[in-house]
Amino acid sequence: MRILIVEDEQNLALQIQHILSQEKYTAEIAFDGRDGLEKAQLEEYDLLILDVMLPGTDGFSILKELRADGIQTPVIMLTARVEIDDRVKGLDLGADDYLTKPFAVPELLARIRSLLRRDSTLKSAVLKIGDVEINTEAKVLRHRGSIIDLTAKEYALIEFLFYNANRVVSRLSIAEHIWGDSLDLFTMTNFVDVHIKNIRKKLKNAGAAKLIQTIRGIGYMVKDPE
Repeated sequence: MRILIVEDEQNLALQIQHILSQEKYTAEIAFDGRDGLEKAQLEEYDLLILDVMLPGTDGFSILKELRADGIQTPVIMLTARVEIDDRVKGLDLGADDYLTKPFAVPELLARIRSLLRRDSTLKSAVLKIGDVEINTEAKVLRHRGSIIDLTAKEYALIEFLFYNANRVVSRLSIAEHIWGDSLDLFTMTNFVDVHIKNIRKKLKNAGAAKLIQTIRGIGYMVKDPE
């Protein structure tokens, strides 16, 4: 899952990014309001973590413009202010949740999980194809109950494919989702192919049927082999 952090306190933004990366989310940062708005308008994210007080343009203005554009990405707003009016304003503009700084990491993660579950058309935390399943809360891949060990990038990739089951996903879409701002167009095809190869090998070693199909010239798709 891909998350954008719009926060001008660089230490805090980097800490949140690190925490989310440990939880196997793909997290990107914008330190400026205008940059954050542009990213949220031009790229696809599963969730936004949006500070209220930002240089360039404030979080309320960003949220208002996104909702006016029809962008309904879930938003958690962050603020150092405790006034009820601020929270009410954010919620009225279309925020999905609100956290006051400083906040506890477990609470932030719980709110993120809740919003991602609510936003997904797949209400269950478990996605299953054939005899292979992903638990999106525990961040694990299982074959007939046995866990298949994956790296963070491998997990993010297979989860992305599972969310897009039975649909062809291009290499570029995969690379943008997994690597975000660190994407290098000159090497991304090789990175994607190498990760797919490693995942296939681990699935095969676990005895799982072939799930990931190569769509020549386009990308990959997961579907029930039966």
